[in-house]
Amino acid sequence: MTKKEKIKNFDINGIGDTTAGMFGLPFSLEECETVLIPVPWEVTVSYGGGTANGLKAIHEASYQVDLYDPLVKDAWQMGIGMDKENKTIRSKSTTLRKKAEALIDAMAAGKDVSKNKVHQKSIKEIHEGCLWMNKTVKERVEFYLNQNKIVGLIGGDHSTPLGMMQALAEKFGKFCVLQIDAHADLRIAYEGFEFSHASIMYNALKIKEVEKLVQVGIRDYCQEELDIINGSKGRVKTFFDRDIKHTMYNGDSWDRICNRIVNELPQKIYLSFDIDGLDPKLCPNTGTPVAGGFEVEQILFLLEKVVKSGKQIIAFDINEVTPGKGSDWNENVAARLLYRIANMVAMSNGRKA
Repeated sequence: MTKKEKIKNFDINGIGDTTAGMFGLPFSLEECETVLIPVPWEVTVSYGGGTANGLKAIHEASYQVDLYDPLVKDAWQMGIGMDKENKTIRSKSTTLRKKAEALIDAMAAGKDVSKNKVHQKSIKEIHEGCLWMNKTVKERVEFYLNQNKIVGLIGGDHSTPLGMMQALAEKFGKFCVLQIDAHADLRIAYEGFEFSHASIMYNALKIKEVEKLVQVGIRDYCQEELDIINGSKGRVKTFFDRDIKHTMYNGDSWDRICNRIVNELPQKIYLSFDIDGLDPKLCPNTGTPVAGGFEVEQILFLLEKVVKSGKQIIAFDINEVTPGKGSDWNENVAARLLYRIANMVAMSNGRKA
């Protein structure tokens, strides 16, 4: 059956078919405009774990998402599919996570791990594992970019998209990272891990093609990170959650703030979305929740402005989604965000149903 025939026979108002693809859509990966790459990796998480299971939970929750999109006409017809999981990534993550936990526990207890041969071996193994993961992700992203697919990455922790950004640099040249997050993620080798989830944006800035980093919603950061922001000569522009809220309390509007954010963005944009950028009532099980943050529609409002400005979102990620015991709320929110974001990204790239 051709894609056109599948569209004709598909009941958009029907129950989500759990035997079909992502969001219950009937398309093969080859027929989908957007391909999602799952990366079940959480080696360096420093607080709550479980984010490696987020992508599976999002997939399952996607069958409950209604497919009408108020912005993108017949968006579902473009197709969104998820690549098969790389089981070696999950296996390495599980093994290295245990070693990382032992290291973090030792450091938290005030021990000098630099003189411990076991811990030093673990640091080397974790570093090599992270390099391998980045390379594996980069190659998979390149595989789909070469097929003219729009690519999204689903973590896993926030360290996962570095390889993706490296692939985008080779494909598109200069671009900006638009980061929605509670944390600045500009720490240098946090807890001894160069490729920590808390260092993803510090590492992104090492990519020369990343001409700018625009951060939105940041509300948990250290002095070192603030020094990097202030010393970046404009390469890093941060819209702190406190500043956003205070200007709104003084009579400013989210509309005008979004206009200022959009004006900071160059033409090509990579969207990196840590779910903890939202109000934690929407993602209570995420690894490091922080009071404050956004409502879902605030983020969609911002992204809609980005798209309507004519700028191109070249790719995106959503990460740090952790399913909770006895509740599917976190993945429920993430799946709905994912659908709307994927549709807007496709729209910004000129894709149509």
